[in-house]
Amino acid sequence: MAGPGASHRAMGVGILAGAVLGLLASELVARGYVDAGAVGTVIEWVAYPVGQIFLRLLFMLAVPLIFSALVTGIAELDPRALGRIGLKTLGYTALVSALSVLLGLALVTVIGPGRGDNAELIQLAGELAKDRPPIAAAKGTGVTGVVSMIPTNPIAAAASGDMLGLIVFSLALGIGLAIVRTDNTARLRETIAGLNEVTMRLIAAVMRIAPLGVAGLLFASFATLGIDLLGKIAAYVGVVVLALALHTFGTYSLVLRLAAKRSPLAFFRDIRLALATAFATSSSSATLPTTLRVAEEELRLPRHVSRFVLTAGASMNQNGTALFEGVTVLFLAQVFGVDLTLAQSAVIMLICVLGGIGTAGIPGASLPVIAMMMAMYGIPAEGLALIVGVDRFLDMCRTTVNVAGDLVVAAAVAPGEELARDAVGGAAADQDASRG
Repeated sequence: MAGPGASHRAMGVGILAGAVLGLLASELVARGYVDAGAVGTVIEWVAYPVGQIFLRLLFMLAVPLIFSALVTGIAELDPRALGRIGLKTLGYTALVSALSVLLGLALVTVIGPGRGDNAELIQLAGELAKDRPPIAAAKGTGVTGVVSMIPTNPIAAAASGDMLGLIVFSLALGIGLAIVRTDNTARLRETIAGLNEVTMRLIAAVMRIAPLGVAGLLFASFATLGIDLLGKIAAYVGVVVLALALHTFGTYSLVLRLAAKRSPLAFFRDIRLALATAFATSSSSATLPTTLRVAEEELRLPRHVSRFVLTAGASMNQNGTALFEGVTVLFLAQVFGVDLTLAQSAVIMLICVLGGIGTAGIPGASLPVIAMMMAMYGIPAEGLALIVGVDRFLDMCRTTVNVAGDLVVAAAVAPGEELARDAVGGAAADQDASRG
């Protein structure tokens, strides 16, 4: 199996090949050296099928990924951890995730990196998506919208692309499995955990053909639009990186000052090893051993706090990913001229916050979530080609933010828990002395 370095190099080759060949084809057609029909034939018989196979595989894995990861993440919590520490962890996680998505949505709305004349891109998306059945956008606002979040039939919700209904059902099932501890529920937890493992392995396999899929999709896009598309991509990357930076050094610093009573400068200096590991691996799960060591040796956090918060956070506190997903969906909506109401943007924000819990800690796992949200609001799935090409770099950035967020939440939960630990330790010492 190829290592991360080989995968990154293969993705880079696919990105360069698709973009450069597409731009070259566009210029040759513009100068009259190549017939436009020949380029269209290549797109229809080569680029389109390869890209569609990649996209359809992502759609195929979206439902099992979200369901299994979310149920497993909730169900594996110790029932006792659903008490004080669990509530504090969930509270801080929800807070920083909501702030991250709100910040991202505000920036992409104000800056508008996808706005402009995109008539050719809309036409291309229509041609590429002509064989896909339309998916109805989410409906309902206010009280009606809240009520409609609860699916009457979770299987029908999954089949129709109602991701919010799927997430609500998954949350309910996960909580139920965490509370009810019997032999039968243990087997059910193991089965769903097995589904999660298989799905993550399949996504890893799909990402191995991603260079071909990305090359095909990018070739079709660049061959049709030419150099004009580069400005949109650069603006999108800039907005994502700016939002991640503001969240990391703004939101996290406030939480550290107000809740953890720590110096942000000293904190980020102490966790630099974990951040470097996260950036290199693009995986919160792969970084977890380093994160635990940094929390206990550098930050001096209580062991019982760091173990619980960071282990849960590796799969449940993906606020950098939530920010990325929200910015991406709104950017692609702008590109393809899909006007989203304030209520629909609020639904996207909620899905991103909840979806961050159900996103696997492996490279590329957020793409099915983005694809599902795009389908909900009728945004052409082919728009993924615009972001998959730069996803590796952005994945490294958002994973770094995810890991930093795990450590920030652990630091925020720790105050007060040290006293509880000391009390438990003192009681244990008294029992030992009495036995002596």
